[in-house]
Amino acid sequence: MNERESGQNRLAQESGNQGGKGRRKTGLSRRHFLQVAGAGAIGAGLAGCDTDERKVKEVRGSMTMRVNPKRGEKVSLLGFGMMRLPSVGGRSAREGNEPIDQDMVNKMVDYAIAHGVNYFDTAPPYCKGKSEEATARALLRHPRDKYFIATKLSNFVPSTWSREASLQIYRNSLRLFVTDHIDYLLLHGVGMGNGMPDYEKRFLDNGVLDFLLEERERGHVRNLGFSYHGDIAVFDRLLAEHDKYHWDFVQIQLNYLDWKYAGRIKAFNSSASYLYGELDKRGIPVVVMEPLLGGRLSNVPNNIAAMLKQAAPEDSIASWAFRYAGSFPRVLTVLSGMSRFEHLEENIRTYSPLQPLSDREMALLEKVADRMIRYDTIPCNACDYCMPCPYGIDIPGCILHYNKCLNEDLILKSVRDKNYREARRAYLVGYDRSVPRLRQASHCTGCGQCVPHCPQRIDIPAQLRRIDAYVEKLKQDRL
Repeated sequence: MNERESGQNRLAQESGNQGGKGRRKTGLSRRHFLQVAGAGAIGAGLAGCDTDERKVKEVRGSMTMRVNPKRGEKVSLLGFGMMRLPSVGGRSAREGNEPIDQDMVNKMVDYAIAHGVNYFDTAPPYCKGKSEEATARALLRHPRDKYFIATKLSNFVPSTWSREASLQIYRNSLRLFVTDHIDYLLLHGVGMGNGMPDYEKRFLDNGVLDFLLEERERGHVRNLGFSYHGDIAVFDRLLAEHDKYHWDFVQIQLNYLDWKYAGRIKAFNSSASYLYGELDKRGIPVVVMEPLLGGRLSNVPNNIAAMLKQAAPEDSIASWAFRYAGSFPRVLTVLSGMSRFEHLEENIRTYSPLQPLSDREMALLEKVADRMIRYDTIPCNACDYCMPCPYGIDIPGCILHYNKCLNEDLILKSVRDKNYREARRAYLVGYDRSVPRLRQASHCTGCGQCVPHCPQRIDIPAQLRRIDAYVEKLKQDRL
């Protein structure tokens, strides 16, 4: 038995119904494991997985594919982001302490592969350190040539900056996926923290980047790139050194709000138009992250939603953002973190095949962006890099509830505003339901430990004070 077969058998035996609440662990015999891993069984048995009861729309055609110019391989335009995998409680495994629902992950991966998705993006820290393993369990049930593994060297904290600690992260990814190569490997979060000094310590001073270049020569890394967050000077340096490193791809945040306004909603000037333009000039394929801006572009203000619905009554609000990201020719794949099966189905429909935005539709989204920028939302993407808070505050939860109410016109400035009473009650009740009181913004001490970890460069303590001040005002404004 070779290493891959041994690893497949081990994971099959362990997975059973792992993550299934109150279920008996049964394990799988190797014979049964290989039977359920067959492409024919998966295609026939899971194509309708819970879909008949919901009567979802049919997929129009085949998944749009993009060609990797280096290797000639076809990559699905929809990439499955494994950062928000479902938990047994039904929400994202990034929230709470519930384990990943491995059965649902398996079903979603099976459905994705059956419908042409072949790019699966994970990282060691995702889902509180469990995403890579859950992704491996699902993918190892399929032939290796049916999918591309994208993962990251996530040596964020100083304790992992040594050469040996960094390489251990890389080797652990190979071990978990029972493979001798990673298809798409990224230097994770380049530009975060202290920008250039941290980049040099994480990848240059310890020789880690030189090692990965050697691994690419050996074939253990098929494509080497980086995900960019933060300091534009680091991005510019890495592209200036492209002749030295020959980046195979770069992952950036791209959506119709960031295209023009990133410099106004973040503390650094790196609009998506600049990032994409620099990569396009050099012929470097682009992997898109945050096409929905952490969900903000699927939960737009009511008046903006009405604009989009008037233009395309049958299309979802989210589909506009996905079509936008996919309409750029240099884009290789667009990542979507999907914790619900219906999100996967909808995104597959959007890209099967892609209908690129027309000039008129592009102009409409530019108008939408112009209107959205007037809303003073906090640019949080719920990435959870600021967590855990040492004082137990649910930072993303506090911010997301505030943004949601702002987008729904529930944040009113004066007791004389129409519907103030209803809006006040809706905010306070919703806040207590979404964020436990002991984890609310009022408990922030302003220690600032979260700030260096935020890719959006948000002054988190200041924003939590803003939220808490609004909540206290609502409590005092009793009508």
